[in-house]
Parts: sequence; structure tokens; C-alpha cells
Amino acid sequence: MKFLKIIVLFLLLLSSLFANQHKKLAYIVSDTTIPFWQIMSKGIKEKAVEFGYEIDIYNSNNLKKNELENMALALDKKIDGLIISPINSSTAATLLEIAKINNIPVVIADIGSNSKDYVSFISSDNKKGAYELGKILAKHMKNLSWNKEGTVGIISIPQKRTNGKDRTLGFIQALDEESIKVSGFYQQVDFSYEETYNYSKKLIEENKNLRAIWLQGSDKYKGALDAIKEANKQKEIALICFDAEPEFLEMIQNGDLVGSAMQQPYMMGQEAVISLNNFLNNKYVEKEQKMGILAISKDNIDDKLKIIKLNVLGIKSDEK
Repeated sequence: MKFLKIIVLFLLLLSSLFANQHKKLAYIVSDTTIPFWQIMSKGIKEKAVEFGYEIDIYNSNNLKKNELENMALALDKKIDGLIISPINSSTAATLLEIAKINNIPVVIADIGSNSKDYVSFISSDNKKGAYELGKILAKHMKNLSWNKEGTVGIISIPQKRTNGKDRTLGFIQALDEESIKVSGFYQQVDFSYEETYNYSKKLIEENKNLRAIWLQGSDKYKGALDAIKEANKQKEIALICFDAEPEFLEMIQNGDLVGSAMQQPYMMGQEAVISLNNFLNNKYVEKEQKMGILAISKDNIDDKLKIIKLNVLGIKSDEK
């Protein structure tokens, strides 16, 4: 009898896996040249393969035209489900409208949408993460007696994005509580090294009391560091970021970077597939899912290293 039960369970599992192999998923992502989206894509692909789905990943290169073309390509593949990390919340609404017309269920993995026509929205708690990061910077500035007159410049991601607005609100709230002023604010457009360098240079030139630059991203951090170095103010202006690069681990430990609020894109990508799979199998799915953000500084990086490597950087224990 026990052997028979094992055979039945095995056949049910095989049947479920085989059924999923006939189903196709697509992931439309804003820009895979940015490491965050590379890691998200890795989490999505690995979980989809684990569940037995075919999956195609479409890179929009941060261009609205490409995003719409990718949507057409995905529909042409007769997909059963779609995951999107849109360029912004407005373009997300357009993709959701097209998906609705074609009866395609959609899970949004970060960024947000002006429309609610989705199965689930997997996001990070950007406001809380940015707030905790602001507290880390405030503590750093107080330790150096920079908090009384020193100001902070911000280079933000587009504020049309829901996540961008939340990051700004949380961070400024933390600074306000410590009476630290923001002295300059620039929004990224093309996310290039040159843009980050030029904005950093402007913040330094325009604000004589500038003591810190907050970059609301991670991959172009060298642009900010180079501008600070060129001004010969490495000991006068600190850099703090959002998200993470592999080199941040050493930079934070060495004090070259005050800290970073690290989303967990690998985990978010996996959760997006889990939610879509549950929907396709008539299981309950939460409409809104907020993942925690790790506010990392020199004080806690050693304790959080294992989870950072997997959920933030997508590095498994068997990978170098």
C-alpha cells in the first residue's frame, strides 16, 4: 500500500510538471544592462524552469518603443502568463491594458503601475528601506559633526515611478527627523555614467556645505565617486546608495561607502513566478506583496552577508 501511494504521488508530480511544460511565460524587463534587473531575471528564469515552464526574457533597453514591440513578440508566442518590470508606472498601465484584452494574467515585479489590472504586484518596501538608510546616513553625519550645517544632495531615479516616490519620501523623512537639509535634487533620465558624474559635479559646485550624495541606484556609483575625487573632497563628502553591486561588500566594510539599502531582486523574481504559477493553478495569490529591504552599513554587513549574496546578488553557495 505504501509503495502504491509513492507511485501515485510520483505520477501526480510528473503530470503537473508535464502540464507546465506546455505553458509559456514571458518576462518583459526595462533594462538588463542594469545588474539589478539581471539578478531579477536570473531568479525568474530559474524558478520558471524549476516549475517546468518555457520562458522568454525581453529586454526593452529603457525605450518605450521596444517595450511595446516586446509585448507584441510575447503575445505572438502564445504565452499563458506574463511578468513585467516596466519602464515606469505609466507604461505599465499600457502593457496591462493590452494583456487584459488578450486574457493574459500579469504579475508586476517592481516599479509599479497606474493600473490595478494585475494578478499581483511584487515590490520592495522602498519607503521603509529608504527611511532606514536615511537613519544610517544621519548617524554617520552626527558622528563626524556634519549634521548641524551639512547638507545632502540627491540623485534620484524617475519620480514618475512609484518606487522612486517612496524612496524619496522615506529618506527625506529620516533626514527631517534629524534636522538635516536636502540641498539639491536631480532625476536620472538615461542612467549613464556621464549623467551621474555631471549631476554629482553640479551638487558639489552648487552647495558649499554638501556632506553627502545619495544615489537612488547603484550601478553608476563610480560617476559620483569620480566627481567627489575630482573635487578632492573624499574626506568631506560621503556617498550612500540604493541597491547593490558585488564590490559594495568590500566598499562598505572599508568605509568607502557609508551604506546601501539593498533590495532582494533574486527573491523578488522567484516570488513573481510563484505567484503567477499559483494563479494559473487556481490558487490564492496576494494582490500586493512587499519584500523587505536590507539597510546595510559597516555595523551589520557581516551578519547579513549570507542573505545578501543569495537574495541581493543572486550568488548561490555553489557559485563563485
